[in-house]
Amino acid sequence: MTAVRQDAWSTEDDLILAEVTLRHIREGSTQLAAFEEVGEKIGRTSAACGFRWNSCVRKSYEDAISIAKGQRQKRSYLKKQPALRGAQVAGLTLGETEEDYARSEGLTENTLSIDAVIRFLRQWKGTFQEAGRQLKMLERDLREKEEELTELRTENERLSKEVNLAQTDYRVVNDDYKALIQIMDRARRLAFLNEEEEELKTRFKMDANGNLERIE
Repeated sequence: MTAVRQDAWSTEDDLILAEVTLRHIREGSTQLAAFEEVGEKIGRTSAACGFRWNSCVRKSYEDAISIAKGQRQKRSYLKKQPALRGAQVAGLTLGETEEDYARSEGLTENTLSIDAVIRFLRQWKGTFQEAGRQLKMLERDLREKEEELTELRTENERLSKEVNLAQTDYRVVNDDYKALIQIMDRARRLAFLNEEEEELKTRFKMDANGNLERIE
């Protein structure tokens, strides 16, 4: 029976992590904030949640992430509508799109604030720390398995020696048994010959003249 780790992630934990992270993406929040919220809900650190998301859960929700990002862009677009109309009045041509305006103002998705960079670095620091802890746990498990394997090999060698001794004892006993059977067989044959000699002796007797006389 396979042992279950006490800190193993359950299906429910993964669902909570996916739901909250997708909601934060959809609402234009950060993944770090999502991991902190999930950590409070399921009693784990935000770094552990980030590590779980990036290493296991994320790849199962690629389509949902794309949809959430699209919804985020729509929300952002609706929020910017008043500003865009004001900008058009100030001189934007009717042919310019929101993307053109955002690019002209330097408001692209690649623009990062210092706070965002700091949050990103903290998140990945926590992720690497969690990965380090996971690695140490795996190394500990590996050492335990190696020790268990060594014990099993020792036990196997001991049992092999006992089997060899048992086989040797069996051969000795079997040889002794065969020798005993041969001795008993020879003893029966000798006893049978002795009985025949006694029987022959009793069939003759000597008369007064010294001659053997057969008894009918």
